[in-house]
Amino acid sequence: MLPIGIESFTRIRRENYYYVDKTELIKNLLYNCAQVTLFTRPRRFGKSLNMSMLKAFFELGCDASLFDGLSIIKEREICEKYMGQFPVIFLTLKGVDGRNFQTARDLLCAEIGNEAARFSFLQNSNKLDTWEKENYRRLLWGDGEKRLSSSMSDEALQNSLRTLSRLLARHFGRNVILLIDEYDVPLDKAYQNGYYDEMTGLIRGILSQALKTNESLQFAVLTGCLRIAKDSIFTGLNNLRVLTIMDRFLDECFGFSDREVRDMLDYYGQTAAYDTVKEWYDGYRFGETEVYCPWDVVNYCADLRIDAKAQAKDYWSNTSGNGIVRTLLAKASAAVKRDLETLIAGGSIRKAIRPDLTYRDLDGSADNLWSVLFMTGYLTVTGLGEGGMVDLVIPNKEIRGIFTSQIWEWFTEMAAGETDKRALLREALLEGNAPLVEEQLNGWLRRTISIRDAGTRAEKKESFYHGVLLGLLSQEPGWYVVSNAEAGEGFCDIRIEDMEQSAGMILELKYAEEGAMDAACQRALKQIEERRYADTFVDDGMETVLRYGIAFYKKRCRVMLG
Repeated sequence: MLPIGIESFTRIRRENYYYVDKTELIKNLLYNCAQVTLFTRPRRFGKSLNMSMLKAFFELGCDASLFDGLSIIKEREICEKYMGQFPVIFLTLKGVDGRNFQTARDLLCAEIGNEAARFSFLQNSNKLDTWEKENYRRLLWGDGEKRLSSSMSDEALQNSLRTLSRLLARHFGRNVILLIDEYDVPLDKAYQNGYYDEMTGLIRGILSQALKTNESLQFAVLTGCLRIAKDSIFTGLNNLRVLTIMDRFLDECFGFSDREVRDMLDYYGQTAAYDTVKEWYDGYRFGETEVYCPWDVVNYCADLRIDAKAQAKDYWSNTSGNGIVRTLLAKASAAVKRDLETLIAGGSIRKAIRPDLTYRDLDGSADNLWSVLFMTGYLTVTGLGEGGMVDLVIPNKEIRGIFTSQIWEWFTEMAAGETDKRALLREALLEGNAPLVEEQLNGWLRRTISIRDAGTRAEKKESFYHGVLLGLLSQEPGWYVVSNAEAGEGFCDIRIEDMEQSAGMILELKYAEEGAMDAACQRALKQIEERRYADTFVDDGMETVLRYGIAFYKKRCRVMLG
């Protein structure tokens, strides 16, 4: 079985789900990392599953059979010395998503309280004194009577992980391993909802106490998307090692390698889908390793098992919003637009990457956003330049589709807000004023972002312009606009009905190869006549029937009236 949405290593192994062995991470953490290690990776690249695997290996009471057949079991010395030898605190912050600070704080208290509740035996431990048991009770109940409530004081909350570590170390007589998954999600949500400074202070306090002054800590591992160093989240922490997607060390421990993908497809009898999987979900580069997004590969493989003809699709964006792309579009200067057009056409752009950006820096400049898009998986590196410059590309077809869909939404919203310009286009179309229609469309084209694919056929390029026109025309409340509508003896590109004016319009679009726009317009008008697209309007008794042939080339168009 394929573990779709299952992030529990124990469940995957016990219930015989397919597992890609990443236990090499254990050896490297023990022998080559600092006391505190932070992994920054995009979402859906196996961070949570790896953290669950670490918990299963190190935690007291470990079921050694879970690791049968995996690479770590061959390391006998490591297994004898470390397997099942430590109390483990495992905290995930991915659910701390509040619209205001108080709600987010309550959720954070609940996460910490729920983890503390796993160690209920501490209430009766003969290794703890009365004061220590009272401190444990506050982790569960706060200072009130409602369990896991927000009545936990700020001081108790900031000390919570250090307190729990100390109590566990006292009870078991050995230090604690601390695992914090998606540590920066509360900061991301706080940035989006306007309480960033408050949440930054709270997270800083919790991590500072847990990681900097915690004598009960054996080691800690954190995961997230961004490093967030400039906000001093890790102030004074000299035992921290940060491993980003640019580091070569442990570059294969997150994401699937090409060999791992081939093995999975072969196991499920889907080797014929390899090229499609590579086109859609490969292309990321961690360190010096090219990796696939595990979430996508697993989901598509599962779909193929149900339907051998299943089409590849976007699985990644459905797991989270794409606000970062919209933020970039909101800052779309002429330079940003050109960069986006280059990326979507399959080219690369050279930018400086700042791995220590904070969420606050997003508002600083569009240049900062390129770094965030890279760190969060929307872009990847193909080459390194001088002075910290890198060559960035869109990694695969799935992410290119995300950019495309966000650009459509951005353009449609922009068009909806510019009623005066739309009114000029509407009147020009109704009057049969082809030169004015051409002038207005050229104005829109100059301001939008082209998403033409450089290597595709003309029919595919036409879809971009088709989308631009639909985004404009569909805003008119009195018009009935149909795309690829059945008409006459075929399907016309766009059909418009204005019942109030008793007018119908046929718009046939062509991409003008080599810029031959007059000839392309003539082909469009000829197609309208030969396939009798306008007959439907005539049969319906429309008083006015207008036929437009429209040719596009790059950011220009030509309009002819038939």
